[in-house]
Amino acid sequence: ACRYLFNGTRVPYTVVLLVIGIFLGSLEYGTKHNLGKLGHGIRIWNGINPDLLLAVFLPVLLFESSFSMDVHQIKRCMGQMVLLAGPGVLISTFYLGALIKLTFPYNWDWKTSLLLGGLLGATDPVAVVALLKELGASKKMTTLIDGESLMNDGVSVVVFQLFFKMVMGHNSDWGSIIKFLVQNSFGAVGIGLAFGIASVFWLKFIFNDTVAQITVTLSASYFAYYTAQEWAGVSGILTVMILGMFFAAFARTAFKGDSHQSLHHFWEMAAYIANTLVFILSGVIIAESVLSGQTISYKGNSWSFLFLLYLYVQLSRCVVVGVLYPLLCRSGYGLDWKESIILTWSGLRGAVSLSLALSVKQSSGNSYLSSDTGTRFLFLTGGIVFLTLVVNGSTTQLLLHLLRMETLTATKKRILEYTKFEMMKTALKAFENLGDDEELGSADWPTVIRHISSLKDLEGRQVNPHDGYEAGSLDPTNIMDIRIRFLNGVQAAYWEMLDDGRITQCTANVLMQSVDEALDLVSTSSLSDWRGLEPRVHFPNYYKFLQSKIIPHKLVTHLIVERLESACYISSAFLRAHRIARQQLHIFLGNSNIASTVINESEVEGEEAKQFLEDVRDSFPQVLSVLKTRQVTHYVLNHLNGYIKNLEKVGLLEGKEVSHLHDVVQSDLKKLLRHPPSLKLPNVDDLITSNPLLKDRSSFRSLAIGETDA
Repeated sequence: ACRYLFNGTRVPYTVVLLVIGIFLGSLEYGTKHNLGKLGHGIRIWNGINPDLLLAVFLPVLLFESSFSMDVHQIKRCMGQMVLLAGPGVLISTFYLGALIKLTFPYNWDWKTSLLLGGLLGATDPVAVVALLKELGASKKMTTLIDGESLMNDGVSVVVFQLFFKMVMGHNSDWGSIIKFLVQNSFGAVGIGLAFGIASVFWLKFIFNDTVAQITVTLSASYFAYYTAQEWAGVSGILTVMILGMFFAAFARTAFKGDSHQSLHHFWEMAAYIANTLVFILSGVIIAESVLSGQTISYKGNSWSFLFLLYLYVQLSRCVVVGVLYPLLCRSGYGLDWKESIILTWSGLRGAVSLSLALSVKQSSGNSYLSSDTGTRFLFLTGGIVFLTLVVNGSTTQLLLHLLRMETLTATKKRILEYTKFEMMKTALKAFENLGDDEELGSADWPTVIRHISSLKDLEGRQVNPHDGYEAGSLDPTNIMDIRIRFLNGVQAAYWEMLDDGRITQCTANVLMQSVDEALDLVSTSSLSDWRGLEPRVHFPNYYKFLQSKIIPHKLVTHLIVERLESACYISSAFLRAHRIARQQLHIFLGNSNIASTVINESEVEGEEAKQFLEDVRDSFPQVLSVLKTRQVTHYVLNHLNGYIKNLEKVGLLEGKEVSHLHDVVQSDLKKLLRHPPSLKLPNVDDLITSNPLLKDRSSFRSLAIGETDA
């Protein structure tokens, strides 16, 4: 109901859930009204073990977030993420700890003050990711804030655990501190990589089994978190983050077609359910902590200290971004002043901070931590989570609007106008096809238009947006925008070829990486996605020498064929993807100057790929023949799969028949992928036998030799 009612408003869904949780918690803990079984359930949830809370919800939320991130942008933004997650967390922790120690009247020692500073020093990915996805921030900004919050969260938990051990009386010399930090960081990275490598290796043996593939990703995230957090004693958050990024880098192409869609929908739904439960539960915990906080007010009221702490939290975020701003501007994609404001304001706190505060409360009541201190920790943390989510979360979209970061550029507006113009033509064609039939007769076009609001403003307009592109064809911004759209089309063609079996997973990864690198250069140079592929595609002169009779055929196969196969896959896929993208761009923009410019750049890019394939065709035609045979075999089997599904759809085949035929085709596909047709270079005798002309010459030569001997 909340998702439906607040859709399209500036109030984020997560904020509404938090308020609902606070309302439910207030009813149960703050009034005499007993909610019965619902109230009993609320009290059970509120008493949840904080470690269990993190272990249930974090693996899903962290894996989904890190797995959905763009690997190339992560690489580019890694320097900025490390700056904000490393020095940034330390600056924030000590800044907050110092302010709390010097201004709060609780007589806490430095360790306790720094413990609260570490608890509140980092942003929470659960809250930030949910907000950014809902507000539709730019991809670069989302990657930076998302990645920074994930790394921040892992580092802050490690810092929190360090100070918590110190508060509880553990050894706190520099040697033990360094040992603890190194074990937590490098141990988490090692466990995450180990689970990632094992899972990706396992996925190679799973063929067209969506349920098994999803199960591997889900179980890997939970087992990795449990192994790191409970067994190895290192950061489970960092472990799952590394695991998700490893999957994003090396396993994204392992899921094809329907499996890819199913995986995406599953994790999206799992994250949605986890977010919903986490924020309602957070509201209940905040309500209970605030109501209990009234009993520990210092000199009349503890609310003033809560608002003062909120001010400190915002100031600490400003200090972190301000101190690191010169370095942030010079690394990754850079950072302008508008983006730095959003980065500062998006420092939300959420379920992770609450769970850590709950663990402090549960561990209090001893000589190291008094029960009042534990209650104050939970009260202050709950208040900060509420204020950051409600104040910062609800006003982020307004801030984006004031900074004009959500407005469309002139180029994008022109694309929208042009698309609407094309939509009108498409609608007219659809009306011509469906507007009259034998059974119902004709339809009324004006009535159709009245019910399609997107076409109302266009009716009767005679302006062709092609003219706008002709006039602005020399504008670098326009050309850059069309290059981006063209490269996106190339990448989409690679995905389609992967689904069709035209390219392998390894080839797809290489090709898509080349597009990502080219997207970074569209503002300064022409299309350059071939630049990243060129080192992998070359035809040295010594290849032709290896064809001579001196070199054994098996050695030639080992030295040449495997390398040529990969290069031929890359070149043919590159040419095909560019050809498809050129066709789509021509259909979309026609013969406009700006389209012709980008199409010409694409044709120039493909010249080296064409030349390479021609060299292979002249010297090793068998290689191209084998590759084409594989592609055709895979395509035919996929086509048969589609044919079987269509027969089932129209009702000509029943379930058992479909299952039998599907299993037969899947078995052939599995054999093809695991044992593809290999190249067998023919020897001289085979060539003579297969070529009639050579055979005749050989017979004539044998006859001549025989007569001479006689």
